[in-house]
Amino acid sequence: MTVLLIVDLLAEREAFGKKGVEEIVKHFPDYEILLWAPHVENPIDYGFGARIEEPNEYDVVVITGSRRNVSMWEPWMDRVAKLIKECKVPLYGICFGHQIICKVLGGEVIRAKEKTESMMFVNYNDTRVVNQLFSHQDHVIDSGEMEVIASSEHCDIVACVHPTREIKTVQFHPEAVLSVLDYSVECGDMNEEERVEFGDGIQDLDFSMSFFGDI
Repeated sequence: MTVLLIVDLLAEREAFGKKGVEEIVKHFPDYEILLWAPHVENPIDYGFGARIEEPNEYDVVVITGSRRNVSMWEPWMDRVAKLIKECKVPLYGICFGHQIICKVLGGEVIRAKEKTESMMFVNYNDTRVVNQLFSHQDHVIDSGEMEVIASSEHCDIVACVHPTREIKTVQFHPEAVLSVLDYSVECGDMNEEERVEFGDGIQDLDFSMSFFGDI
């Protein structure tokens, strides 16, 4: 069976962790799911997938968002960096995943003065304009080996592809669909005031369209 490795960096959160990953794996039907959370000792039991201590064999890798910051490097991030450097299979990064991939591949990440939590328009190099959900404070300001394919008003480097390796990254959260946002309020991951910042929360690109489309 084909194996999907989720580098599950929100494994301590019910909505943006469990429900977010649940949304991601919907786009990988019939895959065996491995969950790796190197940043926490006691990740939430999702009721699906197998928790692992260290990645070994896998066919696809997705690195999720995180409450931690690439600009404030922690020792566990070295393990993720090793995975990125050695990865020979398709690799996809969301938010923190986007940032750490660019950083490891020679780029630079800095912390902005203010956090962005809103829907923002994304301008792709192919002239497409899409509305996507952002929740971050770290920004990639140099993409290193990665080629920039999209930007936004608040962030110059929003989406990237690697010129020779099968790596794609986005700063936004395509997995944060309406059901994830609604559940985040229900379970307490987010309050009503925070939820309002995302408006109707309807994104133009889902996970598959963000990573598997012609970008």
